[in-house]
Amino acid sequence: MKPTDLPFASNAFEVPTGRGPIRVTWLGTAGFAIEHAGTVVLIDPYLTRASLPALIASPLRSDRAAIARHAPRADAIVAGHTHFDHVLDVPAIARATGAKVYGSKSCATLCLGSGVPSAQVVDVEGSMRGEPLQAEVGPFALRFIPSVHSAFMLGRVPFPGDISDCDQVPMRSHHYRCGAVFGVELRVAGKTLYHLGSADLLDVRAPRGVDLLLMCVAGWTTTPRFTDRVMRAFTPRAILLSHWDNFLSPMSAGAKILPAMQLPRLVEGLTRVDPSVRLGALPLLGSIEL
Repeated sequence: MKPTDLPFASNAFEVPTGRGPIRVTWLGTAGFAIEHAGTVVLIDPYLTRASLPALIASPLRSDRAAIARHAPRADAIVAGHTHFDHVLDVPAIARATGAKVYGSKSCATLCLGSGVPSAQVVDVEGSMRGEPLQAEVGPFALRFIPSVHSAFMLGRVPFPGDISDCDQVPMRSHHYRCGAVFGVELRVAGKTLYHLGSADLLDVRAPRGVDLLLMCVAGWTTTPRFTDRVMRAFTPRAILLSHWDNFLSPMSAGAKILPAMQLPRLVEGLTRVDPSVRLGALPLLGSIEL
């Protein structure tokens, strides 16, 4: 099975009359652009897609041409955690667009150390006072939910800890420590979307009745009871799969599936809990409207 064997066509969801659509575009890896009424929210936008030799040989630098081509506008950028394949391009996009960045203290450290003005940086982790942080961005109501990263490297989270020193920006891939992990709930135009940027969760924190779950696939096979937990926690009406692609290949090559994702087993597990749930995937830079 390929992810695109479960396609969401552009007209897969009915857009109510009387309002503009909510457009959801997959940027590859765990990245999405969500647009409504002229406001754009980016989540985990990783467009550089550095090759394996580049990861090994030198510090990572954002591909500014790819950013200009694929993320020319943004009002807000959300970073769910700070591994390089989620946050590398966040500072460059923020500088280019003037977007406000929401993320952990690691994300704030990275952005400030990369020249993003402090007025554009929101430390979600430091701003919480026992309750999930909420923010408004145009028509979007955002809520940041504490979460966890899947422990897929011999039972461990890869590169744990915080980014605490950015004096050496640009950094090598292993210096992009995970930092605190957040999911983000987006309410807009009567719909609820949720971005789960790693294949694990804190079940008691998850909002129920999600219209569209943007679900990371990478690492799900090592997360105990993942399919049952995610379905019962979110009770999603539809799921858009992400982070199943080989992010070491360039954008021009399209999305190439990683065999370790075991998609048939994932789909079977999700639909066993709720046979009515709609499952889909998009081609690289593909969009749906709802």
